[in-house]
Amino acid sequence: MPLAPLDGSMSSNTVLVEDVMSTPLETTSPDATVREAARQMRETNVNGLFVPGSSAGIVTTTDVVHAVAENAELSERRISDVMTSPVERVETSTELNEAASMMTNFGIKHLPVMDEHGDYVGMVSSTDTTDEFA
Repeated sequence: MPLAPLDGSMSSNTVLVEDVMSTPLETTSPDATVREAARQMRETNVNGLFVPGSSAGIVTTTDVVHAVAENAELSERRISDVMTSPVERVETSTELNEAASMMTNFGIKHLPVMDEHGDYVGMVSSTDTTDEFA
């Protein structure tokens, strides 16, 4: 795991979120059905979709599993009913070890990533951190 130098500057081997995040950011509408989101996750081979809007959120495969376990009608249940909102997020310039710590501390596996303009541009996952630090 890369460590920052004692003087607080970033070393040349510091890994940033932007170095490992998934792009483009896969999104879905809060009005989409859980079934539609599940299909999109399968087709794009991701485990989480960002839900943009004033109540930005995230829907993950775990949310889909919970809906199935509750015997929800997946073609009628909306993403807004199962998504997590508000959502924790990081910036592209965040060090990957900090993002990994956030995921551990908050008990989550995905963090949407924002650029310096506040636009959402990608997603970093616990798999990304594991792959990088392994």
